[in-house]
Amino acid sequence: MKKFLLHPETFKLDGGAMFGIIPKPLWSKKIIPDELNRILMSLRVVLLQTKNKNILIDTGIGQYHSEKFKQQFDISSNGSLLTLLEKQNLKASDITDIILTHLHFDHVGGLTEDNKPLFPNAMIHVHQKHYEYALSPTQRDSGSFQTHFFKPALDAYQEKNQIHFLQDEDGVILKDESEEITYKTSFGHTPFMIHPIFDQHMYMADLVPMSHHVHVPWVMGYDIEPGVTTVYKEKFYQYILDQNLTMIFEHDNQVWGGSLKLNEKNKFVLDKINDFDGSNILEIK
Repeated sequence: MKKFLLHPETFKLDGGAMFGIIPKPLWSKKIIPDELNRILMSLRVVLLQTKNKNILIDTGIGQYHSEKFKQQFDISSNGSLLTLLEKQNLKASDITDIILTHLHFDHVGGLTEDNKPLFPNAMIHVHQKHYEYALSPTQRDSGSFQTHFFKPALDAYQEKNQIHFLQDEDGVILKDESEEITYKTSFGHTPFMIHPIFDQHMYMADLVPMSHHVHVPWVMGYDIEPGVTTVYKEKFYQYILDQNLTMIFEHDNQVWGGSLKLNEKNKFVLDKINDFDGSNILEIK
């Protein structure tokens, strides 16, 4: 299996919201906010290539947003997702599978253009209970779901029998001969968020969006149940240690991943750290 990290865009979110109850004097030592208190974040997409499949994990924020939206989130493009795929000698039609960890706008935006699917031959893998939640979220998190953009595209995929709805809290997403991608689900940030596991890596999505969030109490204010997030972080960390997995951080613009260890205080901390060199396409081992 070949593994690539694609870096189509960056954006900014409020630093206070990204760190919840953690005071600014603490989190600002880790990452410096701009004059509007926003912090710079990656929109990291994974491309996996097996013998017969070209697989994407999440799709970034997309290229269709209004100027007002782009300014609000300070979206900066490093080349569209399609452009980066072209550099890998891939067309949109070559993508066989797209795994969506969840349906927040910064994870599913690159799936569509003009409310139409960008990847005509892809099988979409998403958790059914999360999809159902995304169609009727709470008022607190409804702004994170741009249903008017993603639902027409997912409807089109469904009409062609190109949606695989995951049903369980863990299992297999897909197989290609001897290679497979499995998953675990987490709760707290949003219900039934999936975390693909492949070739000794786990995609952390918004359970641990950046390396700065590895410490268990450092949880986003965007999470609908922050206490539940901490429970799942500990569960996942023990699994990651037991399986010797490398975490991939979707939103960290300085560190793309790392492994865990227990320190002398029996707390989970980063061990090996994989710095991000700014490459729009980075092959990882």
